Amino acid sequence: MIARTQEQIDGLKRSGAILAETLQILKEKSIAGITTVELDRIGREFIESKKARPAFLNYTPRGANRPFPGSICISINDEIVHGIPNEPGREIQKGDVVSLDAGVVLDGFITDSALTVIVGGSENVDARIQTLVRATQEALNSGIKAVRSGGKTGDIGAAIQAVAQREKLGIFRELAGHGVGERVHEYPDVPNYGKKGRGERLEEGLVIAIEPMFSIGKEAIRILRDGYTYATKDGSIAAHFEHTVIVTKQGSIVVTKL
Repeated sequence: MIARTQEQIDGLKRSGAILAETLQILKEKSIAGITTVELDRIGREFIESKKARPAFLNYTPRGANRPFPGSICISINDEIVHGIPNEPGREIQKGDVVSLDAGVVLDGFITDSALTVIVGGSENVDARIQTLVRATQEALNSGIKAVRSGGKTGDIGAAIQAVAQREKLGIFRELAGHGVGERVHEYPDVPNYGKKGRGERLEEGLVIAIEPMFSIGKEAIRILRDGYTYATKDGSIAAHFEHTVIVTKQGSIVVTKL
């Protein structure tokens, strides 16, 4: 068992609350005409106003040859995750599908969360994209419901995969959720597919980021020339939702909800 003191749980909740509010602000600010650089600035300044810091800024993941240059990952349309907001002239357009992914460090406690917004409202995209966004969020909720002490990561993956298969959506098998809490990426990986009863054991007190990523097309991915942004190989639209949760005897505590 991973012992968690009440102080640690409260610290993760405080970090998660700042992150939840950050993403809500970014969601509201994601309107046609705003640039990704401006969204990144808004997110960074809000996080810093809470005496916290962006977890992604200058973070160097395994295999990367340079630190991440932004505070928020902003991935648009066929971009799946880790989009860099460093193009000053890149404006968000009406009908864009924008995934916003952020992390917060507060007093050493790290949380990670993401959501996807359809700019201008769902009426600006076709029904298939509406289904994509709705189902990806539903899959996150299903994955969270599958969490319990003594369970396995495969329980989470199976719950997420079931939603994708029902809606005939693509799952990116190379990309997964992960442990979090003291570092941005920790053990274990939390895949978005699997079989119940298989995978790594979920111990009470474990902190994990569950993050389904689906597309309306095929499952093949590519990495862009910036070395960070993952995109669909066939150019199909993708969506991404994520929460940080603490495994408990009864299920889980979601620390990145408003």
